[in-house]
Amino acid sequence: MTTGTTTYGDINQRTALWAMVEMLSHAQPVLILSKFGLQKPMPMNKAGTAKFRRPVPFSPATTPLVEGVTPSPQKMAYEDVSVSMNQYGATVEITDVVSDLAEDPVLADASMLCGEQAGATIEQVIYGAVKAGTNVQYANGTQRTDVNTVLTLALQRKVTKFLKAQKAKKVTSILSGSANFGTLPVEAAYIAVAHSDCESDIRNMAGFIPVASYGSRSPVCDEEIGSVEDVRYVLSPDLASYADGGGTKGAMQSTSGTSADVYPVIFFGKEAFGLVPLKGMAAITPMVVNMKPSAADPMAQRGYVSWKTYFAACRLNESWMERCEVAVTA
Repeated sequence: MTTGTTTYGDINQRTALWAMVEMLSHAQPVLILSKFGLQKPMPMNKAGTAKFRRPVPFSPATTPLVEGVTPSPQKMAYEDVSVSMNQYGATVEITDVVSDLAEDPVLADASMLCGEQAGATIEQVIYGAVKAGTNVQYANGTQRTDVNTVLTLALQRKVTKFLKAQKAKKVTSILSGSANFGTLPVEAAYIAVAHSDCESDIRNMAGFIPVASYGSRSPVCDEEIGSVEDVRYVLSPDLASYADGGGTKGAMQSTSGTSADVYPVIFFGKEAFGLVPLKGMAAITPMVVNMKPSAADPMAQRGYVSWKTYFAACRLNESWMERCEVAVTA
């Protein structure tokens, strides 16, 4: 019987695990949205489509019972939300000249950069899904091209009023920041995510409490800057704005200097959106192909560092999230 070691390119599982940890340690700082989605890891060799399934709540039973009469039985019903996974990945080519002559640790740096790229890729896939939600409030006006004012407490209260009316549950746990699938408990709150350009305007909101003043209360993650009433704000420089998407800029940030840039601020409750990584030893698979003679490369002039992953994100409950489109003070 033939035996051997399963490899990822030209590295064994132990080395692959090291490479994965190196990649993930650099990917974690940009993974903001992925900490709050409902995880449904897909087992390997099962399917390319994941299905989130939930029971439909019963209506209140407000009709009084009649003595001796058994009420008609209720029927269970379920709702399905399906999402198809896509494969993402990239590769870095390293030549023998670079490997032989460069003074930099090329392999380690390539692993680091691939990890950052993998994290940013997953974050952008999630961001694209959640910012396409159908519920939206504008800081002013009735459409994106009108927007040229900042986020306010009054606007936030409109959003939380909507979420509460839709019975959106507050977030009580987040994904742990490790290669393992697990959660960490957090104090119940609605979460708002936005670009880091929004920080000054958020800090200027009435009632803002910075993380430094929390006392025994812990932030949901390192990127949280503080809270306003029952909303906690988490910021990332990767959640891009709509450049020049708003009205006349006035005192607002503008890419061209004419129209205000419009920033989505996404508010959501628990299980508002779902995430589907491919479960295995790691959701992100690192690969290294060392330089070696082959028919395609007879002089062993090229090696590669690569990564790939299967991933999908979807909105599970439109009424448990809402997007505010605002401008930012220049």
